[in-house]
Amino acid sequence: MSSEWLQALTAWLGANPGWLSVALFATAFLESLALAGILIPGVAIIFAVAALAGQVSIPILEVLFWAGAGAIAGDSVSFALGRLFQGRLEKLWPLNHFPGFVAKGEVFFHRHGGKSVIIGRFVGPIRPIIPLIAGAFLMPWRRFLAFNLSSAVAWAPTYVLPGYLVGSALASDFKPPAHFYPVIGVSAGILLVIYLLLFRFQLGLGHSSRLYHWIAGLMARYHSTHRFWRLYTSQRPAQAGEFPLPSLSLALGAGALFMILGQLATATQLFEPYNTLTLDWLEQLRNPLLDPVMILITLLADPPILLAAAALAALALGVRGFYAAALHIAGAALLATLLVWALKYLSGIPRPDIVLGPPASGAFPSGHTTGITVFSSLAAGFVARESRHRWRWRYYLMFSIPIVLVALSRLYLGVHWITDVVGGILLGLSISGLTRASYSRYDNIPLTTDSSLLAAGVAWMLYIVWYITDKWAEAIILYGPVTG
Repeated sequence: MSSEWLQALTAWLGANPGWLSVALFATAFLESLALAGILIPGVAIIFAVAALAGQVSIPILEVLFWAGAGAIAGDSVSFALGRLFQGRLEKLWPLNHFPGFVAKGEVFFHRHGGKSVIIGRFVGPIRPIIPLIAGAFLMPWRRFLAFNLSSAVAWAPTYVLPGYLVGSALASDFKPPAHFYPVIGVSAGILLVIYLLLFRFQLGLGHSSRLYHWIAGLMARYHSTHRFWRLYTSQRPAQAGEFPLPSLSLALGAGALFMILGQLATATQLFEPYNTLTLDWLEQLRNPLLDPVMILITLLADPPILLAAAALAALALGVRGFYAAALHIAGAALLATLLVWALKYLSGIPRPDIVLGPPASGAFPSGHTTGITVFSSLAAGFVARESRHRWRWRYYLMFSIPIVLVALSRLYLGVHWITDVVGGILLGLSISGLTRASYSRYDNIPLTTDSSLLAAGVAWMLYIVWYITDKWAEAIILYGPVTG
């Protein structure tokens, strides 16, 4: 499909904005459809259509709905086609002109199972054929729909928001500060490199992948890069020579996204309608029965509780001789505290005023969300490291629950905007990824649980009970809604 065709399409849609929702649905549908998705530049068209939607101020929820609905429909039709043509996929047009696509999709599906439906939605050219493979391998309909719907929730914002925000910026009269475009450009460049390495090339970051060996060979050509590569490789006998590419990619990717979000949230008004919409919607959900639950969740992520957890964990590990692990945990907690304080001071974004006593500090980023993200992601990383590889995703999923609950509690209680919460998650992921990458050079022997860690856990639980009991009455007043 030529660039002239795309320019003609965007020009026609610009003159007929009433068709933008239909165009979003149709493009997402075709981009996800097994056969058509291989031929059309779906990502480019979605970006262009989303940018037009931002320029004409179509509500973002409507844009996300139509794009997500199109992706769900496209994957569902692909799944049905896989059921219908199982055993004959290689003979279908245009798959018969792309030898190896089906085989590559089958390998990906066997490696990741049902998760491949979620992962595959974000992975380069094989994205449109994973549902086809799932159908051909007779995955149950209910299981496929669960994966299909859940992945579409993440896919729609990932692919639609960049174009929509660009369109909104073009339609506004905002004058960016001098550092705005360089920061955005560098951050976007980092994200592009990570996308090309991790998703578009479909090679993964594990030490057994082709991508890993290619980067290792590239690093070995130069003395300084080879020394850096060897310095941070794991020295465990079972994983000797494994460089922490996943952790480093998480740190750089989340950090780049945080920088982009921070620039847009502090220097523009692009997110103001969505912040207000989310706040108003959650304010309508407040009720006396749910308030104590949300207050309890937010108290569990108060800085004293999380800092106590870091101090006790560092102490227990230090007593056992795991000095590097102790220092990295303490360093992550200190870094998160200092960065949140500095960013709140520099951004100066005011908090919502729907509670009786909003905290005096700035709003961006959410300190509670940053803290719980660092706490949970580091805990998940340390636990998953000592478990079997195929079980690791379960620990990451389990430890993500506190992050979601704390983020929701901050929004529900009206002390943060949604951009504050998303920024806190991104900052926390960046800190935890950086910490895990730095710790890899000292990760020589497994960390096991013993009486000192159990004692630290019991002490932390007792401190939590005392802290909540002491702060409960004050928290009820602090987070009480404004009445009248």
